[in-house]
Amino acid sequence: MSRTRPRKFSRSETTRAEAFSDGVFAIAVTLLVLNLADPPHRPGGLGRALLAQWPAYLGYVASFGYVAVIWLNHHQAFVRIRTMDRGLHAANLFLLLTTGLLSFPTAVVADALQADPMGTDARVAVALYAGIAAAMCLSWVAFYEQMTRRPELLDPDVEDAYVRHGRLRSWAGALAYTMAGLLGAFVAPLLAIAVFVLLPVFYFVTSEGLPGGTVPPGAGHRADQTGRDGAV
Repeated sequence: MSRTRPRKFSRSETTRAEAFSDGVFAIAVTLLVLNLADPPHRPGGLGRALLAQWPAYLGYVASFGYVAVIWLNHHQAFVRIRTMDRGLHAANLFLLLTTGLLSFPTAVVADALQADPMGTDARVAVALYAGIAAAMCLSWVAFYEQMTRRPELLDPDVEDAYVRHGRLRSWAGALAYTMAGLLGAFVAPLLAIAVFVLLPVFYFVTSEGLPGGTVPPGAGHRADQTGRDGAV
């Protein structure tokens, strides 16, 4: 009797990966909201207590903006992806792992800044946030690297500069967050916070590519019109 060889990991359509990813993004945003709470206060002191929570508000804005542009760039990527292989699934899971972790350093930074904006704990907290944010950028590097290695996973009409610009943006983010962490740890934590707030703006502005590599009109609709490939 001949033995049946184990079936290798096959390519699959993207629907389940997109649905799972959207669920993780939604949970990540929800966890950020949980860091905002009614502060303890004496009668008549609610206003002052709310103002004292300013680091929590700033952290929420920075992290929500980050998750929002991740979701936007994730959508832009999956408009162009036809099928998934094991490597792309792994890169996507790495991206989701770092996204789901973002609420942790956000809470740590808010608590540390509220206690002492220039203290040692605040410096450690911003370094922690920067490290996790940089890891998220590196997960995008892995994501784009897999698309570079396996171009057959992409729609044939994908613009030539898309993946290259995606890698450049990801490396730039990893470097910027690393520098912000060093700046916050050795100079002033609030300078790092300013970078954390501004970087999502950069990623939003360049969500369709760097100058000279923007998405052609209607590119987002071609994949819907041509349909998705199933498992092979």
